[in-house]
Amino acid sequence: MDLKQIAHQDATTRTYLGSPSILRIPADAPVRAGEIVVTHDHFGPGCPRNHEDEEHLTSVYRSDDDGRTWRRVTHIANAFWSNLFWHRGALYLLGCSQQYGSIVIRRSDDGADTWTHPADAGSGLLFAGGPRREPPNYHCAPMPVLKFDGRLYRAFEDCDPCVWGTGFQSAVISADAGADLLDAGSWRMSNRLRFDPAWAPEAWRAERPGWLEGNVVQAPDGGLVNVLRVNSTPRPDVAAIVAIKDEGAQVCFDPAEDFIDFPGGMSKFTIRHDSQTGLYATLSNNNTDPSRASQRNVLSLHVSEDLLNWRRLMTLLRDDLAHSWGDSLRMTGFQYPDWQFDGEAIIAAVRTAYRGAHNYHDANRVTFHRIDAWRDLL
Repeated sequence: MDLKQIAHQDATTRTYLGSPSILRIPADAPVRAGEIVVTHDHFGPGCPRNHEDEEHLTSVYRSDDDGRTWRRVTHIANAFWSNLFWHRGALYLLGCSQQYGSIVIRRSDDGADTWTHPADAGSGLLFAGGPRREPPNYHCAPMPVLKFDGRLYRAFEDCDPCVWGTGFQSAVISADAGADLLDAGSWRMSNRLRFDPAWAPEAWRAERPGWLEGNVVQAPDGGLVNVLRVNSTPRPDVAAIVAIKDEGAQVCFDPAEDFIDFPGGMSKFTIRHDSQTGLYATLSNNNTDPSRASQRNVLSLHVSEDLLNWRRLMTLLRDDLAHSWGDSLRMTGFQYPDWQFDGEAIIAAVRTAYRGAHNYHDANRVTFHRIDAWRDLL
């Protein structure tokens, strides 16, 4: 398999690579025009930790030759689960300060060389988390920032109580698109919507039902929704659609109507809308083995006209090593893809566990991928 490697970490360090985000700097940018920026964080028992003994470090990479080669630019402390986005001539990084930390934002005016520091409410500390694992415990993945009707929207969760799977409360933050994004006063947060275990149908036989890693997108009816990954194991391929109301002030969910079949709903996915075709697209870990809901050794491109019904266009990555199927499920993962439309192509950064990873989850690589002329597959 021809993997264009952005970063590699030897598994013996017990440090693993997670949460990639990717963005091409616009062609009309004042600096670094056309270059591609990728970020990822570090997790695992051997990774750098901060004063609260939490994972917190993000690394930044850049390519000036369309992803053929990559150079590490810098590291950012107290940045975790963060996504890149471009807004009004500047590059931003929005996520958490640490594992289950505060919600923070940074700006770079030089194409990712240097970044502002979120020291207080005037410089990027948007919503303060509690100490260690005291609430609020903010959580997310590198998800899109959506501009809609003059506002910017981004999904987060508050994990309270801080129990993975069942503790996540879904929320959305938003700000006026013309405001100072480093000013906490520019942002507001919706209500925090807890997943009720009673919502999980008995047929799922779900062990720890819950939702996480939401993705804000404009729905076909013109409204806004947050599409969330659902921890439905052993039932695979489920997502939830949470409605966003009142310019991001309110979120609500109807369990009788708003669970959907979604390819790869057990793992993080990113959905974007293609204005040229009117289709929604996602890269996700579609389940090909009904006995393994958490399967991540296959990554595919899917599209939908309505967010409800999805079809596979192609498989981008599949394990090609001489593993048994069981070993492949245990050792190989192509996961947490972040991607962007790039003219007629799609570019993606993937958290990759391949050749020497500790297991499928504990990725030893971040890799770059390109799907040329993807609309020809329709």
